Amino acid sequence: MDCIGLTSESPYVIMLKAAFLIPISHYLFGFLFLLIVFLYNFVEMYFIKELITGFRGQPVSLSFNSCSNLYQEVVSKCKTLHGRFSSTPWLCSPHLQTIFLQFFERVPACNYQRQIFKTSDGGIIALDWLRNVDDKKPSIKGFDGVQSDDKTPIVVVIPGLTSDSDSAYVKHLAFKMVKSGWNVVVSNHRGLGGVAITSDRLYNAGCTEDIRKVIDHLHTRYPQAPLYAVGTSIGSNVLVKYLGEEGVNTALVGAVSICSPWDLLIGDRFIKRRLVQRSYDRILGIGLKDYAELHRSVLPSLTDWDSIAKISCIRDYDKHVVCVLGNFETVDTYYRTVSCSSYIGKVGVPLLCISALDDPVCTRETIPWDECRANKNVVLATTQHGGHLGYLEGMTAKSLWWVRAVDEFLCALNSSSLNHREKIQNNTVLESPLNSSKEKAV
Repeated sequence: MDCIGLTSESPYVIMLKAAFLIPISHYLFGFLFLLIVFLYNFVEMYFIKELITGFRGQPVSLSFNSCSNLYQEVVSKCKTLHGRFSSTPWLCSPHLQTIFLQFFERVPACNYQRQIFKTSDGGIIALDWLRNVDDKKPSIKGFDGVQSDDKTPIVVVIPGLTSDSDSAYVKHLAFKMVKSGWNVVVSNHRGLGGVAITSDRLYNAGCTEDIRKVIDHLHTRYPQAPLYAVGTSIGSNVLVKYLGEEGVNTALVGAVSICSPWDLLIGDRFIKRRLVQRSYDRILGIGLKDYAELHRSVLPSLTDWDSIAKISCIRDYDKHVVCVLGNFETVDTYYRTVSCSSYIGKVGVPLLCISALDDPVCTRETIPWDECRANKNVVLATTQHGGHLGYLEGMTAKSLWWVRAVDEFLCALNSSSLNHREKIQNNTVLESPLNSSKEKAV
């Protein structure tokens, strides 16, 4: 009878009573464990994987043409590119790498000197110089110039979307190159770097005219100085597109592409897939909206400001601003037209491309592997981890792996036989109207 009485009670009631017997602290620990598992997967952590391997990191993968002189003479001598990237242990996530760099990273002090470059259409571009002789000197108002016969190599830095010379990763690169004896000039996009828009034109992912004018100006003014360029994110797309357009006729001796979006159409689809990607999309979109609204008074071609005020993603900005100013029929037409993956095969000077396969902004799906291998002038270096422009390494996250790689590559290239300055200087194709007095720097 006792057994019958026990079994007559509902099993759900029994389970409920048993549940109340479990201490509340056990539930809290269980909830915490599930939360950690969720966050670990949500931010794509790889701490456990790194822990198992003793934080040795993953080897860098190099893709290049088997007949590449660039690899044989330059890249083969770069220990960084033949080593491994080991992430900062407490930043073992592409999202943590990306976010920490933007908001928390301690950046070196860079006392830039500003040069204002004026274009023929009335636009203004801020060129921020950091020279190897004044990296510790206090900032001086204005720019007292580099001697026209100076042979110190110059590296032009093209920042990413909404970034300028004050961005953390730009300062890391500038500081490192100056320490290696180079002169650095950051070519800020129009309307960024603290300068106003003075013509009815904004920058976009395919606008190569500004960097073409800047490079031609630098080549004309400093003909003895080897000229190189580093593009990051959208700046990388601009740089590679420019190199493809110019071929062997560019004044640049070599270049580096960091975390390029490669194919904007595929990238647009990717950045809308998951919640975390959509967060990046929204942040960048709002930043671009603010950028356009800041210069509203000098943009008469833009009339639909009600739609612009509602911009909440990159595609909205491209639709209501870029396509209007650039006369593109649709956003997809714009993406197809300006994506640098279509130009990589035409690059005619040494180019190193670095991409992280876990980049949360620029997906690995866009990387033009075959096109890079087909061009003898291109070497593609990919890493399993690194985030977007992150690559923070060491226990204290004080250095960026890709900055070390760029420094080593450019120094090796500058001292190699591929530094064809004499040939480039004697190339008459460079004597174009872009070098006329219509573009001047003050």
